[in-house]
Amino acid sequence: MAERKRRQYGTGGVSWDPSKKRWVGTIEAGVTAKGTRRKIKVSGRTEAEAKTRLKERQRKIAAEGLPVEGASARVTVQKWAGEWITRRPAEVRHTSAATDTSQVRKWVIPTIGHRRLDQLTPADVRSVTAAIIGSGLSTSTAQRAQVVLTKMLRDAILEGYDVPQRVLLVPAPAKAVNDRDAISIVDAHAMLAAAATHPDGSRWVAAFLQGMRQGECLGLTWDLVDLDNGTIDISWQLDALPYKVKRDRSSGFQIKPGLPHRHLVDRWHLVPPKTANGQRIIPLVPWMTAALAAWREICPPSKWNLVWPNPDGTPRSEVTDREAWWALQDQAQVARIDDTVGRRYELHEARHTTATLLLEAGVDPKVVEAILGHSTIVTSRGYQHVSQVLARKALDDVAARLGLVPTQELTATTTGDHPAELRFVRSSL
Repeated sequence: MAERKRRQYGTGGVSWDPSKKRWVGTIEAGVTAKGTRRKIKVSGRTEAEAKTRLKERQRKIAAEGLPVEGASARVTVQKWAGEWITRRPAEVRHTSAATDTSQVRKWVIPTIGHRRLDQLTPADVRSVTAAIIGSGLSTSTAQRAQVVLTKMLRDAILEGYDVPQRVLLVPAPAKAVNDRDAISIVDAHAMLAAAATHPDGSRWVAAFLQGMRQGECLGLTWDLVDLDNGTIDISWQLDALPYKVKRDRSSGFQIKPGLPHRHLVDRWHLVPPKTANGQRIIPLVPWMTAALAAWREICPPSKWNLVWPNPDGTPRSEVTDREAWWALQDQAQVARIDDTVGRRYELHEARHTTATLLLEAGVDPKVVEAILGHSTIVTSRGYQHVSQVLARKALDDVAARLGLVPTQELTATTTGDHPAELRFVRSSL
């Protein structure tokens, strides 16, 4: 008797299943991890329906390959989302992972978590946007949520789950108009005048003049400040990495594999800026060199050699730093906060001020990008090496516009119960 031939991989047939009372189509799909025959099945109420579904599945396998073993067609968005967010800390920086997790838990799961991946429609994607807009949030939030959802679904496809391609093509909502802009030169002068009354006033000059990010300022150490040559090396920024197990200090930290880091204390680490452009050397104008030299004589001692630490020398949190920034605006009376008018400037707007002043001074955008370490602040022409001479001249021009001219004097004095007070003698504006 001739031996019965097995169907070849990728082929299939249709037969009646009396237990299910349905016609079942079967595709031979190699072997399982246990060494047994692997089959992919479809079904239909009629033989013709089963054959049609079988052909559709064969075409899909031919175009996209076999689904990963164990990837059930009945997996819901919520189940896959739970698996996906546990992977994110190993794929991206913790701030990005935390943002993605928040979007998924707050909007995606409550809105479409019950839906099966293989049954998603464009209407489901739009329903997430509608939920966000309906709660009173901006289209920018909705746009970010859709970016995260799309990434999550693309990763599901890579894992072998069936996700209709059309749900990946839904246009994202337009980004809302952002009222964040450069701080006016008048307000910048007022804030720098207020900063002059604080011993650590150079912290805020670094934001306006050098365009340094918050984490870059808080993570700056004295060994990266070269006062002799007048440069700052931006190689690290302060970051609070989360514990692997929440509030369990013995559990270690969630760190993206391969990310260089230096542990300071508790959750505080020094990590590199997010992009290669962010790692840069910024020239110091004479005013800033003098300001930092004076501050170094009176700044709180820090075990980690931090330039702008807390009074006890520990890393300064972004919350503490932001509150000091708001207090500076209140002191300078540049922000009026009431029920109808006004808002405080965000700290990041100081960087926009730096960029605007540099561009208004006619500085080439490539030089601006090199100083700020961010190619999207101005139209990018490609990151190129920029001469320190050009960058120094550019910052000299900005310093002059801010009234921080080389003829200013800075002195550190000791009086009474206040052992250290930095006095700025600013030229008339």
